[in-house]
Amino acid sequence: MQVSGRITDENGVPIPGVTIRFKEDPTKGTVTDFDGLYSIEVPDESTVLVFSAVGFMMQEVIVGGQTVIDLRLKEDVKVLDEVVIVGYSSQVKKDLTGAVSTLKSEDIEDRNTVQLSQALQGSMPGVTVTRGSNAPGATANIRIRGVTTIGDSNPLIIVDGVPMDNINDINPNDVENISVLKDAASASIYGSRAAAGVILITTKRAKTGELGLQYNVEYGAERPTMNPEFVGAVRYMEMFNELSWNDAGNGADEYPTFTRDLVENYDDLNRQNPDLYPNTDWIALMQNDYAPRQSHSLSLTAGSDKIRTLTSLVYDNIGALYDGRTYQRMTARFNSDFSISDALSVSFDINFKRTISEQPAIDPMYRMRISAPIYAATWSDGRIASGKSGANIFAQTRYGGFNDDWYNLFGGRMALNFRPVEGLKLSAVLAPQMGVNKGKLFRKQIPYYAADDPTVFEGFMEGASTTSVSEVRNDYNRVTWQFLANYDKQFGDHGLNLMAGFESFQSFNESLSASRDQYDLHTFPYLSVGPLEYRDNGGSAWENAYNSYFGRIMYNYKGRYLLQGNVRFDASSRFHEDYRWGMFPSVSLGWVLSEESFFRDIEDLSFLKFRASWGTLGNERIGNYPYQSTIAFSNALFYQGNSVVASKTAAQVEYAIEDISWETTESYDIGLDVSLWDYRLTFSADYFEKSTKDMLLALEIPDYIGFDNPSQNTGKMRTTGWETQLTWKDQVGAFNYAFSVNFADFRSTMGDLGGTEFLGNQVKFAGSQFNEWYGYVSEGIFQTQEEVDASPVTNSSVRPGDVKYKDISGPDGVPDGMISPEYDRVLLGGSMPRYEYGGSIRLGFKGFDFALGVQGVGRQNNRLTGIMVNPFLEAWGNASTEYDGNYWSMYNTPEQNLNARYPRLSFNNGNNNYAMSDFWLHPGSYFRVKNVNLGYTLPQSITSQISLQSLRVFVNTIDLLTIDRYPQGWDPEASVHGYPITTSFIIGLSAKF
Repeated sequence: MQVSGRITDENGVPIPGVTIRFKEDPTKGTVTDFDGLYSIEVPDESTVLVFSAVGFMMQEVIVGGQTVIDLRLKEDVKVLDEVVIVGYSSQVKKDLTGAVSTLKSEDIEDRNTVQLSQALQGSMPGVTVTRGSNAPGATANIRIRGVTTIGDSNPLIIVDGVPMDNINDINPNDVENISVLKDAASASIYGSRAAAGVILITTKRAKTGELGLQYNVEYGAERPTMNPEFVGAVRYMEMFNELSWNDAGNGADEYPTFTRDLVENYDDLNRQNPDLYPNTDWIALMQNDYAPRQSHSLSLTAGSDKIRTLTSLVYDNIGALYDGRTYQRMTARFNSDFSISDALSVSFDINFKRTISEQPAIDPMYRMRISAPIYAATWSDGRIASGKSGANIFAQTRYGGFNDDWYNLFGGRMALNFRPVEGLKLSAVLAPQMGVNKGKLFRKQIPYYAADDPTVFEGFMEGASTTSVSEVRNDYNRVTWQFLANYDKQFGDHGLNLMAGFESFQSFNESLSASRDQYDLHTFPYLSVGPLEYRDNGGSAWENAYNSYFGRIMYNYKGRYLLQGNVRFDASSRFHEDYRWGMFPSVSLGWVLSEESFFRDIEDLSFLKFRASWGTLGNERIGNYPYQSTIAFSNALFYQGNSVVASKTAAQVEYAIEDISWETTESYDIGLDVSLWDYRLTFSADYFEKSTKDMLLALEIPDYIGFDNPSQNTGKMRTTGWETQLTWKDQVGAFNYAFSVNFADFRSTMGDLGGTEFLGNQVKFAGSQFNEWYGYVSEGIFQTQEEVDASPVTNSSVRPGDVKYKDISGPDGVPDGMISPEYDRVLLGGSMPRYEYGGSIRLGFKGFDFALGVQGVGRQNNRLTGIMVNPFLEAWGNASTEYDGNYWSMYNTPEQNLNARYPRLSFNNGNNNYAMSDFWLHPGSYFRVKNVNLGYTLPQSITSQISLQSLRVFVNTIDLLTIDRYPQGWDPEASVHGYPITTSFIIGLSAKF
């Protein structure tokens, strides 16, 4: 019988020269042609065909009754032979001596996130990604191995060798791979800007022999992972009455605010007259069940020996859970490579991003949740109602105007690469960027009228008494120049890699703002129609620059002993010319023990390497001119007779310190890399320490000097931690599978801060953790008046049902019988996430593929706050069902009060009950299924009939499941009053032509 087919790689590109042999008789067989096609005659259906090619994993297939056998061969790349992008060059993974984690494009694609920052959550050890919401366009915060300074701890973002401000300026569809440089040995080549770690992003490029068009489309919907619930109108009035009764001393009148008749008959009264007796479910009225989302991407790839180009266009449209809010993003990228000769090549890249964020003039989430049900959003005839004396978030959101932003980013990169002799590569890079952004806030006047007479004017909505327009314009440009020399040569058993370079960076920013108020026209959102007497404007500009020289040497002997040294000299315009330069060296060592003779006889051991590194990094992320005595200009209003006139003012606001200079972070790391069973199992572990000194802090100076507190070099902090990752990959016939888990932890402790203390509910002072909780130690809830009388209290209003605190100390260093903030507040534990973990599972069988990703936090102290546990905010807000039934009450039995989770209802003693204490600290740990992706790629025999290289359909869910100990209805990651974390359901297809 005759069997034919086509052999391609994982991207659907035909593979010429694939050998197809009979397993029973390897001397017989054939090879694929240039298009990956083959045809072979087999003896019978029991024949086993073996497909093999250099660089690909071998596959065996039983013919059975098949006459067409199409295969996708997987690349046979040992995990330690992978090439990893490092600073200004690349390196084989097995030769790494620093702490570097990597992420491939397929891992990013499995996440299906709109923002690249969110795709990193749980993907790599030591990379902490936190978010407060999944609002359209929302981003996430990234920290690499914790925090290194009190100021800006954001990592440096490098895209194709060029610094960028924001990781989310890159579309996830364009990413080929990501490398995260976590220790000083790997990151110090970036010197002054790398103290918080470095994220290197490489975008996709065309390869020789590629020619194709790919279209991806996704449609989906998002819904909240958790939905908090709130009490209805009757229960609201009962609880409010109880609060008023408590604050009045629990006298005879138990219905001081809402009469008993009103409470007991409210449902009937509502049916009779819903305008006078509303029962409004504000969340049901305003929040939709689902938010739509869609994405479209188109990429064209063409590659020959001389020219390789990749063009991608991506459009994303993300809706919100309430009307009037959308996020649209359009990105374009054109990456091209030209081989002029064997020695000369040129790369020319252009990228563009435009985002449009549309939303109402007011964010409704807070007011939507706190608005009480006894206030009407609309009258029964459909007109907007008064709400609570004009506080009607429904009317403000729907009719109050808009707050729209437009962001435009243009960027480019041109690189000239010259190889004059073997092993030497000289590169010159020019990379400009330009951003042009604008925003417009249009607030509209919203009058409301009486329920029974639409002609009777009652007032204006809160914050909407006038119509106004505010506009901002921000533009900036960045230019990066680089000159690099890389020399890589093997001299027998000795491998040598040398790199030297120069980099210059310049940035200029300018902003402009203007506004007008008291508009007569309420439908024309332009400045020109606003009255002149209510106009305002402002503007500013700033710039900064860096110059850098850097170099690196890498040496290995027989691939067994590894040495790497880096040094970078940085100069920043933010410092005086006498203190502008900083030097940041690092050194790292590697010992490949598996290459030693005493380990070679261990069959199961494929690779074993020990690493150690030391280095320093810098930081100067403060204001642009701290060493200069700058003059701040403003305007002041004066009376001249009965007239008000404006006059220009000027003053030196900040006290300048000329010798301010670099903040320095010193880092140590030791690591171990192990591979077993022919590299199927890989394991890595690291322990690290980071110490920051000369921290840039604003130190207190006497007020009579007349200046703001200046920034000075003082302050220390120390971060210690560990991380580990375990991965298993294997293939059994046509079934391939892989799983990976990672764990990490860090702890940041403050050292001497030069006498400065950052106090509040979270503190930073010598001996504390970074942003450690600070407050009282609670001892439960007072149950009786006798217990209150016998205990120290915060004030005379404390009653049974209020939170009880421990008397820690007093003026003499011993308990003084009083609870006071000066002596009885203590450190309560850190607020940062601890014991973070992530994991993934990937399965593949013939055309089916499956991916599962999980992520979580093992320990975190979260503070319960806001509407979750504090009813009647602003003295009229609603109460959550979490609080209802779980608080101390005079109506409870003694046994119920002993088990109460929350204090009694009270305005009078809210300062006591809601003071910062461990009473309100709650475990914020969680386990989350980040993504579940199931796809199917149609057989080549089908797609070839419709002129397609490949066609894959898939379904995906994001943030599908969360397991936590948080109060019901609240997500441990989400802000209490903000946009929720959402679960996404996506279907899509990917077609390659």
